[in-house]
Amino acid sequence: MDESRASKSILITAWVTILAITLWNIILQEIFQYKVSENTYYLVSGTIVVLGLILTFIWKAIRPLRPFYGLFIVLLAAQWLVFVPLGEVPAVKGWLNHPSFNVNMVVEVLLKLLVTLAVIAYLLLLKKTRQEFFLAKGDLAAPVEPVRWLGVAPGTRWNRFGLILAVCLSLGTLAFLIIAGRPPLDIVVKALPFLPAVLFAAAMNSFNEEMTYKASFLSILEDVVGKPHALGLLAAFFGILHFYGIPYGVIGVLLAAFLGWVLGKSMLETRGLFWAWFLHFLQDVWIFAFLAIGSITPGG
Repeated sequence: MDESRASKSILITAWVTILAITLWNIILQEIFQYKVSENTYYLVSGTIVVLGLILTFIWKAIRPLRPFYGLFIVLLAAQWLVFVPLGEVPAVKGWLNHPSFNVNMVVEVLLKLLVTLAVIAYLLLLKKTRQEFFLAKGDLAAPVEPVRWLGVAPGTRWNRFGLILAVCLSLGTLAFLIIAGRPPLDIVVKALPFLPAVLFAAAMNSFNEEMTYKASFLSILEDVVGKPHALGLLAAFFGILHFYGIPYGVIGVLLAAFLGWVLGKSMLETRGLFWAWFLHFLQDVWIFAFLAIGSITPGG
């Protein structure tokens, strides 16, 4: 098979895989009203990935996708182990269901860190350096590739563009949360002791998500499908995963896909994790702050 057809085969296979893994449970729940259990989710998703991996041994044209399927297997296996068997251990289950934000949220992000460490270990086994999978600060003032529809002109650098994004994204998130929640001032004051846990949870969660769901996939897909397609696949994957997020549905998917695209773009252009982590961290500070506020019983 010639190189152009092989590249097209890889691209189509990668897109089919991303859409299959992210859409099957949404279709079952939204169209057929079938609630998918955790074990069913991991079983079906794992089967899709294993079949894809087997296909790379049969179809020579898509063999470069083998590490891509391996990453999915590691990710799904680590998530299942951490959140199903380990999550049912009485002590862990008690911490996760603890009424205090200081306990349940901190434990949750630490469990997610175990998944992230499994992904990092897999990437190191592929003989990649930290810089190759963006586990580095990167060049904070690297040039931004122009994007006309986003207003990014030639000559723009990430040390300026990143700060503009930080202000826009964090203020936009705060405005949405205030409009959606409008917490009473006395409850906000009562939530102030949760601030250290909020900052810790935001820092850990942003690192976990950027490393696990973006940096890892970009590092594997970049050389296989090229930067534009790698960013597109990442945006679709990250966006569709947020179908049941806040906001819910198609709007949530589009917003998350845009955010995934922008943060992935920062990694590819700076060759590091800093701007993606920092921008995500600022958003998570507000999100976790409102979760902490929501954990307080009015009048309690």
